[in-house]
Amino acid sequence: MNIFVFDIETIPDVASGRRLYDLHELSDEDTAKAMMNMRQQQTGSEFLPLHLHRICAISVVLRHADRVKVWSLGEPDSGEAELVQRFFDGIDKFTPTLVSWNGGGFDLPVLHYRSLLHGVQAPRYWDTGGDDRDFKWNNYLSRYHERHTDLMDVLAGYQMRANAKLDEVATMLGFPGKMGMSGAKVWDAYLAGEIEGIRNYCETDVLNTFLVYQRFQLIRGHLTQAAYETEIELLRSTLEHEDKQHFREFLEHWETA
Repeated sequence: MNIFVFDIETIPDVASGRRLYDLHELSDEDTAKAMMNMRQQQTGSEFLPLHLHRICAISVVLRHADRVKVWSLGEPDSGEAELVQRFFDGIDKFTPTLVSWNGGGFDLPVLHYRSLLHGVQAPRYWDTGGDDRDFKWNNYLSRYHERHTDLMDVLAGYQMRANAKLDEVATMLGFPGKMGMSGAKVWDAYLAGEIEGIRNYCETDVLNTFLVYQRFQLIRGHLTQAAYETEIELLRSTLEHEDKQHFREFLEHWETA
């Protein structure tokens, strides 16, 4: 079985904001400020509606055959359309089990809107049995099936008041948790040209999600204790072999957690 753990990072969609709110004379930074200010007045929070989030990074952990791979899709200068296309191409190629933390409430709806904007085709993802009868009841769009496992939803029993933060759950389990950044700081980092830092941060987030997923597989009996430990060591050795600075820091935090 192919496991595709994913996470996205987003920034304000200032191009759409200009069109929607007639902000054509403003810079990107000032347009975003105006959008967030209007949202604050409407809802009491600056958090923009999902269709006004632009994807600047998608990071994944792919567990396939006898290996695990961690990377961010595309290149640092890849456009949003390419990132979204690569994400759905991966689903078409591997038909994996998607795993996320709050992917049902945030990441996937954002991906829906961005694929709609860019005209990105994703027939496998949207199939609900028309092309493959096995997808009639167990598909990527069905909330209570496993082709997409939203760990936050599942562990909370689909009760919003029981939701937990990935950082806290990962740290509770002895994993590194969030490192170096937070989603609230991504826009400032993007404006400062720190896209590589955003991608690295996204990769550490998806690593935490992968580790929590392995513990989930253990508690529901899909992995034995020995198999769980094998998965953990496979990830450790993969990160050690990659020898990237943010992976080294992840391992150091993991060792001292």
